[in-house]
Amino acid sequence: MNTGKAAHGSGRAPRARSRTRATGGSVRRAPYAFLFPAVVLFLLFFVLPIGYAVYLSLRKVEVKGLGLGSGARSEVWTGLSNYTAALSDSELVNGALRVLGYGAIVVPVMLGSALLFALMLDTERVRLTSFTRLAIFLPYAIPGVIAALLWGFLYLPSVSPFYFLLDKAGLPQPDLLDGGPLFIALSNIAIWGGTGFNMIVIYTSLRSIPVEVYEAAKLDGCSPLQIALRIKIPMVAPSLVLTFFFSIIATLQVFAEPTTLRPLTNSVSTTWSPLMKVYQDAFGNNDIYSAAAQAVIIAVATLVLSFGFLRVANARSKQEEAR
Repeated sequence: MNTGKAAHGSGRAPRARSRTRATGGSVRRAPYAFLFPAVVLFLLFFVLPIGYAVYLSLRKVEVKGLGLGSGARSEVWTGLSNYTAALSDSELVNGALRVLGYGAIVVPVMLGSALLFALMLDTERVRLTSFTRLAIFLPYAIPGVIAALLWGFLYLPSVSPFYFLLDKAGLPQPDLLDGGPLFIALSNIAIWGGTGFNMIVIYTSLRSIPVEVYEAAKLDGCSPLQIALRIKIPMVAPSLVLTFFFSIIATLQVFAEPTTLRPLTNSVSTTWSPLMKVYQDAFGNNDIYSAAAQAVIIAVATLVLSFGFLRVANARSKQEEAR
C-alpha cells in the first residue's frame, strides 16, 4: 500500500514541475507580449516612414522624350543631388534663419515664464493653487491651429478689441502681422500655448524636493528669494534641461502657427519655415523627392542640436558633481 502510494505520488511530481516550468515561461514572455503592439506601431508609423523618406530623397523623376508633357517619366537613382540642391536652396536657408530668430524669442521667454509660475505656485502664501495651475495649463490643451486662429483674429485691426481700445485711447495701432512685429505675434502664440506644459513639468519637480531641505534653509536664515535662487532652481535643473530639449524640437518644427496666419497677411510666405517649404515642395510643386531630402535634413539638424545640447548639459552636471 505504501509502496503504491509512493509510486503514485512520484508519478504526479513531473507533471507538477512541467506546469511550473510552463507558468514560468509564460511569465517571462508576458513583457514581450505587452511590448509587441507598441513595437509594431513604432515600426509601421515611425521607422518605415523614415526609411521611405530616405529612399525617396535619393531618387528623382527623369523625363525622356520630346517634351515634358509627352515624354516618358521614370524614377531614377540620383544619389545625394537632392541634398546638395536643398542645402544650396536660399528659401530653405532663409526659413531656417527665420525659425532661429523665432526660437530666440520663444524659448527663453516661455521657459522663464514657466519657471516663474512654478516658483510662485510652490510658495506657502499662494491661494487657489489648483485653480491657478489649471488656468495656466489650460492653453496647452487647445490645439495649435485653433489657438493660431483665435490670436489671428485678435491681431486683425477690423475685428480685434485691442485695436478698438487703442483707437479710443488715441494710441498708435501697430500692425502685428507685418515685418518685425510678426515674429512677436507668432512667438506670443507659442508662448501662450506652451508655458503651461513646461510649468507643470517644473512644478512637479519642485514638489518632489523634501520639505526638510526648506526647513534647514529657513533655520539658516534664508529668505524665500534665497531659497528659490540657491535651492529650488539648482535642484530642478534636470527638469529645465528636459523642457529646453522639448522646446528646441517644437521650435524647429514650427508649422501650424505661420500656416494658419498666412491667409491673414502677406508677410507670411509659403516657405516661411523649413517645414512649410517641405510641404510646399511636396504638395504645391509636386516634387516629393526634394521635399523628402529637405525633411531628412531637418530631422538630422533637430537630432544634432537636441542631443548636442543634452551632451553639453550632462557634461556640465558631471563637472558640478565632481566639485
